[in-house]
Amino acid sequence: MAREQEQFLEVVDRDTAERRWWDLLRPHVLPLETAPLEDAFGRVLADDVFADVDVPAFDRSNVDGYAARAEDTYGASEEGARTLRLNSEEVATGFVPRLTVAPGTATPIATGGMVPRGADAVVMVEHAEIWDEELAVRRPVAPGAGITFAGTDMARGELVLRKGTALTSRETGVLAAIGRDAVPVVRRPRVAIVSTGDEIVAPGEPMRPAGVYDANATLLADAVRELGGDPLRLGVVPDDENALAHVLDRALACDLVLVSGGTSKGAGDVSYRVLAKRTPGIVVHGVALKPGKPICLGAVGAVPVAILPGFPTSAIFTFHELVAPLILCLAGRQAEPRDTLKARMPARVNSEVGRTEFLLVNLVRGPEGLAAYPLGKGSGSVTTFSRADGFVVIPRTREYVEAEEAVDVFPLARGASPADLVAIGSHCVGLDMLLGLLGEQGYRAKTLWVGSQGGLVAAGRGECDIAGVHLLDGRTGTYNRPFLPPGVRLLEGYGRLQGVVHRRGDRQFEGRTLAEALAVAAEDSRCLMVNRNRGSGTRVLIDELLSGKRPHGYAVEARSHNAVAASVVQGRADWGVAIAPVAKAYGLGFLPLRDERYDFAIPESRWDRPAVTAFRALLAQGETRAKLVAMGFRPGTGESAGDET
Repeated sequence: MAREQEQFLEVVDRDTAERRWWDLLRPHVLPLETAPLEDAFGRVLADDVFADVDVPAFDRSNVDGYAARAEDTYGASEEGARTLRLNSEEVATGFVPRLTVAPGTATPIATGGMVPRGADAVVMVEHAEIWDEELAVRRPVAPGAGITFAGTDMARGELVLRKGTALTSRETGVLAAIGRDAVPVVRRPRVAIVSTGDEIVAPGEPMRPAGVYDANATLLADAVRELGGDPLRLGVVPDDENALAHVLDRALACDLVLVSGGTSKGAGDVSYRVLAKRTPGIVVHGVALKPGKPICLGAVGAVPVAILPGFPTSAIFTFHELVAPLILCLAGRQAEPRDTLKARMPARVNSEVGRTEFLLVNLVRGPEGLAAYPLGKGSGSVTTFSRADGFVVIPRTREYVEAEEAVDVFPLARGASPADLVAIGSHCVGLDMLLGLLGEQGYRAKTLWVGSQGGLVAAGRGECDIAGVHLLDGRTGTYNRPFLPPGVRLLEGYGRLQGVVHRRGDRQFEGRTLAEALAVAAEDSRCLMVNRNRGSGTRVLIDELLSGKRPHGYAVEARSHNAVAASVVQGRADWGVAIAPVAKAYGLGFLPLRDERYDFAIPESRWDRPAVTAFRALLAQGETRAKLVAMGFRPGTGESAGDET
């Protein structure tokens, strides 16, 4: 009998969790250390910095010209030059003048040269000319013209940088200018990072059955660096309490310990058990967040310990919500205030009452402003967080966010620029290739795979530049065009072949006709299918093919042809529907089902945008069509398939 899983003792809200942890730790800025100037970039000043010298240290010429007394130039003009006697020395940079500029004299001087005693201005070389041993000045100058006086930039004893300043290239330049070769900085927080789990495989090692490559260690280490910390990666530890306890002892030499995985209440989750045996141990286990409920917070002695969920999106999100503020405090940094953007939710999103949900979204700009498209890949996705533009907070009291409802989006990055081309709709590896070629021309693309029907809705709203679609109108036998919303044009794409994919040698499919194979697959409960997501053109084709039947596995939805093929290759399913190029790439058997058109719906208002124009031109090129043919597609002309509807 399977062991009954334990339950979380107490699930608290985010703010309560943070308050309990900080009350236990009472964190403070780490002690200072002295860093060489060449290593100071990105560090935080631990003390005020005062200038030890004047900058500049001498009166300096800003121009090539002649050092003179301003009063000797008064009255000079193009018609009536004032003449001055040239001194016998010429002041170059790094040269200390020996001669004083007496009344009626001038000394040649280079930009950056030390202004001689007696001079209070520099006449630009363009405003004078030499006649024998005399200088003819044709434009008067005021006292101080062409000169930066000593200490004008920074004066000796002046406060130039304040304690707590994060050093960028601007600040390190100031430190160099006042001659500092070392500076007092806050010691970087040392953060130990431990990944746990029998299934975890270090990158570079051979993959094993049921294994998962360790993405969390890299995600967390680089996130720590971004916050001014110094990560120490201690590798992968199996689900063994003794082994983890040994590694934890090593990790406690750091200022903070991050453990990834083993925080849930399953039989194989041992991380929280190890922490629970230490003092003071666990203060929070379970936070009403989605993603991130299993997070565990505590300490061993004075060293904070956070056990993050094993799924990558949950791990990095809970890190930023609950751990990042602690690292910033230790590093002497201030958390930047969160800005928000107004957007609307294009479709209803359900949520779970009782848990605050952080919904990752992609932002798309349309005629009515920003739309926030949810990234619904789940907490196990490695790419979700990296591809998201921001997140929407759904309060724990809300059961859903209604379609078209206004929401506040918290951006994940500052200054992120919008993509040059937004593609929303059905996924295709051919489109991936086209967008890659477009990227070589300098255009950045953003993609959201929501299916053909979702793409048409986005195109009708003007929220995308192109929507990949492959929908068949059963009444007319025509692809795509009958479904175009008003104000949307169709760009002819290419043909592709859909079919049933299966593992080679599978007797349920090998050597059978399509009808025979489907008859067996639909009736045999041991034969598992993998479906496509609702709203996709392939899902429409599948439902038509099955005529109301629901084979085992019908409820399992994959969001791309590649995901279908991966399920079959890995044995999680026995069959599905995908396009021929993907079947070939994965080495799968293929039973042809239907030729179809994969075209692009484009809002009329975006037809002539530079990125769309470049995409249309690219699709029409013979070289591009040849690449599509090599992949297994049948390209068209890349021209408009008629007027807008």
